Amino acid sequence: MNKLSLRTRVTCSAIAACAMLGAFSAPAMAADDAQGNWMVRLRGTYLDMANSSDPVGGVGASDRITVNNKWIPELDVTYFFTPNIAAELVLTVPQKQNVYLDGSKIGTFKHLPPSLLVQYHFIPNGTFRPYIGAGLNFTRIWGENLANNALQLDSWSVGPALQIGMDYKLTRNWFLNADIKKIWLSSDVKAGDVKVSKVSLDPWLFSMGVGYRF
Repeated sequence: MNKLSLRTRVTCSAIAACAMLGAFSAPAMAADDAQGNWMVRLRGTYLDMANSSDPVGGVGASDRITVNNKWIPELDVTYFFTPNIAAELVLTVPQKQNVYLDGSKIGTFKHLPPSLLVQYHFIPNGTFRPYIGAGLNFTRIWGENLANNALQLDSWSVGPALQIGMDYKLTRNWFLNADIKKIWLSSDVKAGDVKVSKVSLDPWLFSMGVGYRF
């Protein structure tokens, strides 16, 4: 089984688990236990890059560019328009990534990757509250130092983002959260004005954390 198929199976299993647990989750909030429209989550997120790229022209047919995986902090702000429909803004601090060519480090770059998603929450008043989301990721790229500044990346990448997750109610306002996102993120790699490759990072983001509803 390759790495991608394993991720796909994990995601499908998570979807099935959400459906099954959601179906048997009893409502846990009384009529007078109304909650606010805002929710803030703080999560630890593992950034797992897909790392698909074209061979770098003029270097070698097997030489490809890859970027390291890493843990990052994540802050998410969600607004509930209705009990079921919400919008989530996904934020983090600027990140620095290592870049490799055929396994050898050739430099670094910085990026800031906020995402905006629309969510559907299946059981808004339950103890277990599964949700799905879809939206866009906007990644700002800067500070490249690649191959002694011989290579450059695009300044922006905009791509779709998908999400599945769940909140588990601990108290009236506090929740435990688990979340998986898939983001489509790519950039041309240029030497001056000449494109020499294209790298598709397309990361999976595996997150756990806590949320506060107010």
